[in-house]
Amino acid sequence: MPISIIFISFLFMGIGMLVQFRLKSKFAQYAKTPTSSGLSGKEVAEKMLHDNGIFDVSVVSVQGFLSDHYDPSKKTVNLSPDVYEGRNISAAAVAAHECGHAVQHATAYSMLSLRSALVPVVQISTNLSQWVILIGLGLFSFGGGNPTILLIGIILFAVSTLFSVITLPVEFDASSRALKWLNSSHITLPQEHEKAKDALRWAALTYVVAALASITMLIQYILIYQGRRN
Repeated sequence: MPISIIFISFLFMGIGMLVQFRLKSKFAQYAKTPTSSGLSGKEVAEKMLHDNGIFDVSVVSVQGFLSDHYDPSKKTVNLSPDVYEGRNISAAAVAAHECGHAVQHATAYSMLSLRSALVPVVQISTNLSQWVILIGLGLFSFGGGNPTILLIGIILFAVSTLFSVITLPVEFDASSRALKWLNSSHITLPQEHEKAKDALRWAALTYVVAALASITMLIQYILIYQGRRN
């Protein structure tokens, strides 16, 4: 594999690890600050859902740390134990963010619909793209093959990159809905609100890094393809 690809992979891996470390640090910090409302993450989630006229979505506890997510197929807001039971800023911010996705689903938010439609395709492309690209590069390294195999791998990888890019507005919008509701419902007071905003900002940054890494890798693969074709 070309040195440039290896370098970029390790570079973004390092950046991703730093962002993850900072994210965990922020959530641990704000988990020590109780909200004035005193509501648990479960109660925050249920209130936000009901305030938005959503009564067919369940709030459940799932195992893991920061494993929180919304499942549109089952209509469940899945919260990790610390968030589900927590009565602090971190728990409130995460619970409201995941409910933001439920609100997107209920209102047919276009970017969420597009991302959901891409999920089956992305599951296939993610598993195949790296192998096809490696085979394509390997054939070139040994002086054989044609650029078509590499091109197929690049197209598959491009689908995953598109998914990463589409994920950004979905996550930003969910956080925006969450913060607006936390403020209007007085779940967080002004000084608490800034901490909730900071926590969600670092969570969003993980998606930004992933998208940038995918875009950069895609560009590198395209440049390699053009060079080998010529």
